[in-house]
Amino acid sequence: MTTPAAPTVRAGRVRGHEVLIPAPPDVVYKLVADATRWPSLLRPSIHVEPLDSDGRTERLRMWALAGGRVHDWYSRRVLSPAAGRVDFRQESPSPSTGVASGTWAVEPGPSSQTRLSLVLDVVAEDGGGAGPEAACGAVDEFARTALEDMRRAAQARSARDGVSFSFEDSVRVNGPAELVLDFLYRVGDWPGVVPHVEAVRVTEEAPGVQRVSEDGRTPGSRTYTSESVRMCFPHAGRIVFKQTVPSPLLRSCRGEWSVVPDERGATVVARHRVVLDERRVERVLGAGAGLREARAHVRAVLGDAALATISLAKRHAESAVRMLGARRPSS
Repeated sequence: MTTPAAPTVRAGRVRGHEVLIPAPPDVVYKLVADATRWPSLLRPSIHVEPLDSDGRTERLRMWALAGGRVHDWYSRRVLSPAAGRVDFRQESPSPSTGVASGTWAVEPGPSSQTRLSLVLDVVAEDGGGAGPEAACGAVDEFARTALEDMRRAAQARSARDGVSFSFEDSVRVNGPAELVLDFLYRVGDWPGVVPHVEAVRVTEEAPGVQRVSEDGRTPGSRTYTSESVRMCFPHAGRIVFKQTVPSPLLRSCRGEWSVVPDERGATVVARHRVVLDERRVERVLGAGAGLREARAHVRAVLGDAALATISLAKRHAESAVRMLGARRPSS
């Protein structure tokens, strides 16, 4: 029997896309240059972890949804603000990412607009996999989505402030950090324990990468279903998350659970970074509601849910400590 030849990877299929944005070039360039903000701006982007940077060159680890799965890769970028360019190259390009290298370019366009272009060098397979045409099609779809998301984000930033904001809540725990993180990790056990969670479906595609679908109820008895991706970094005491299907009031919702240990226990912090959907504020909160009311509502709902969850993680960790103390034999 002849063993099938392994697929060979080849690059060189260049794909170019562009969009006109009614916003100043400096606004657009800042959005392109700050990749750590992409999970709030680009729908496929899940998380970006900075690794090294000298102000002009940087190395990032990036996670994104592609083809219904979460993929990750390492990217090296060169920032050229004077030229309005960001050049990037992926380390060890593979068909899972679809891209070997590329360039973002920002330049003045007609009628006081900015032209944003994205040129990508596509990785494709011969002899197996989805094939070059499918790879190019997937990359084209990603590029169109990314450019449209950048256009929308630049317009919102240029037009109004207040649609994006962040906040955090923290609780002190007199118990082991490992037990707190264990409770936060086991999201599938939350129904019946965490008050606002009624049902959870969890798929772990790879170690530490969780796809979560959650049915819950807000304090006002409004039911919801949210979908999210969670990246778990147990050795760092972190769980990063992004809602891939956010609530009707939000364009984007992402954040992080972090557990910081010390000699007496740990501090648990829940951070949220949200982008409001201005078009739906009155539809969700009623006639006359504006950004101020929307910010207050989101802060209260997400903050209360986070504190309720942390409080249960605290009880889980501290109860274990009390049980161990009760079982210790007397001298």
